[in-house]
Amino acid sequence: MDLQLSGKRALITGSTAGIGFAIATELAREGVAVVLNGRSEERVAQAVQRLQAAVPQAQVRGVAADVATAAGCDLLAQASAGVDILVNNFGIFDPQPFEAIDDAQWQRFFDANVMSGVRLTRALLPAMQAAGWGRVVFINSESGVNPPTEMVHYGMSKAAQLSVSRGLAQHCAGTGVTVNAVLPGPTSTEGVADFFAKLAAEQGVDLAEAERRFFAQARPTSLLRRFIEPSEVAALVAYVCSPRSAATNGAALRVEGGILSSIC
Repeated sequence: MDLQLSGKRALITGSTAGIGFAIATELAREGVAVVLNGRSEERVAQAVQRLQAAVPQAQVRGVAADVATAAGCDLLAQASAGVDILVNNFGIFDPQPFEAIDDAQWQRFFDANVMSGVRLTRALLPAMQAAGWGRVVFINSESGVNPPTEMVHYGMSKAAQLSVSRGLAQHCAGTGVTVNAVLPGPTSTEGVADFFAKLAAEQGVDLAEAERRFFAQARPTSLLRRFIEPSEVAALVAYVCSPRSAATNGAALRVEGGILSSIC
């Protein structure tokens, strides 16, 4: 299927690895000129090289900026002015008991997972509205509607992000700009791999057994019963970014392996 994306320009935050890099790769394959983002100049440069190797015809450049801060968002927005597509993928997670989460951590998660997208959308949305076309996508999580006991602060931030996404879609009604949230489930990213390697070592089991126990005990409603691949998330995001998705707006789109048992 031709997604009609050739010639579009996209910024994907937090895109040096994992879901963000997979999204950038998928969009580049569709002819989108992509801006990669990460906090480290070195990692951004490495990601640009990897993407160019994977997609030789890719138009890609990188911008190092910490979008968990207002200054980082300002820098990235200025370097990405005029993009047609904004994918707010950057986010953090950290399993912690509720009693151990202090005020600074609550604020840190809100700034990183909510305000990064708010700030960048606020900066880049006016040009999309003026052009009469644009796509804003928030990479959310099933945790936004299914708060995880092991990291309540993360669930809070993702629930807030869903509210922002829907409210912005209503704000953009009739402008040609759509705003949607995509909700992955547990996905095989670098951060998850590191976490489960540590968990497996603590439990004295191999990675396969640690994964089996996680889905049996922590996510028993999963129908997929395995970690999602970043490319599986990216495939949905690429469609949501395309002109073909014009009637998909204000939605919370699931790619979470069936963890959420509600029909709607």
